Amino acid sequence: MTSQLVALCFGANDPLRLARFWAGVLGWETADDPHDGIALLPSDDTGFRIRCLPTQEKKTGQNQMHFDLTSTSLEDQQQTVARSLGLGARHIDIGQRPEEGHVVLADPEGNEFCVIGPGNDFLADCGFIGALACDGSQDVGYFWSEALGWPLVWDQDQETAIRSPHGGPKITWGGPPLMPKTGRNRLHFDLAPPVHGDQQTEVDRLVSLGATRIDIGRRRVGRVAMADPDGNEFCVLPPDSVTRPGGGAPPIQPADAV
Repeated sequence: MTSQLVALCFGANDPLRLARFWAGVLGWETADDPHDGIALLPSDDTGFRIRCLPTQEKKTGQNQMHFDLTSTSLEDQQQTVARSLGLGARHIDIGQRPEEGHVVLADPEGNEFCVIGPGNDFLADCGFIGALACDGSQDVGYFWSEALGWPLVWDQDQETAIRSPHGGPKITWGGPPLMPKTGRNRLHFDLAPPVHGDQQTEVDRLVSLGATRIDIGRRRVGRVAMADPDGNEFCVLPPDSVTRPGGGAPPIQPADAV
């Protein structure tokens, strides 16, 4: 038994605006979320949804995770950049070099993402979302491979990547040096056991792999807040969360509490 990746969750000061932005960029449909957020439903083989959840916290520092969007040609890359800018994105400088061939943007709430140029062999067989690129250790890559049951597709020089056996984006970790973690991450994963699985059994399994339960300071109905070996927060939902509309669960507090 392994966890299923139900959603990538964005903490958002304006969930509706952020959801409309990403729906426009990705071409995904939006749906109601059971706790005042907005869900985006994939129109491709991505395999998980995006959830924009309300938070009062402001973004500080660079995110630990970002999208790498792929391009089929230079014209396609330019069109993605233009579409993103038209929806409210902006160019940002995070030290990228011109020869790297990608464009770095931020969405309307400052979340970084990259539009990768054509001819990237590593993402060649991936969809429009080529990767979730993460700052993280080799050990955390091993942890998520075991947690999700996704095989390692890259493991060199302390850099790791995993991918679902069913396709979709890769999740990558860049290895050291790691950015210092300052406060709660803006993005986190929602996991769930298989439909006929057990939430507590899955929590115990994840702890055995190196995760920890964390105290978020308030009671969260229906979910368990945890952290991976690098300290990145994630949540384990009840088994039926995969089948509920919007990937929901019983009533949950806002995203401020993960």
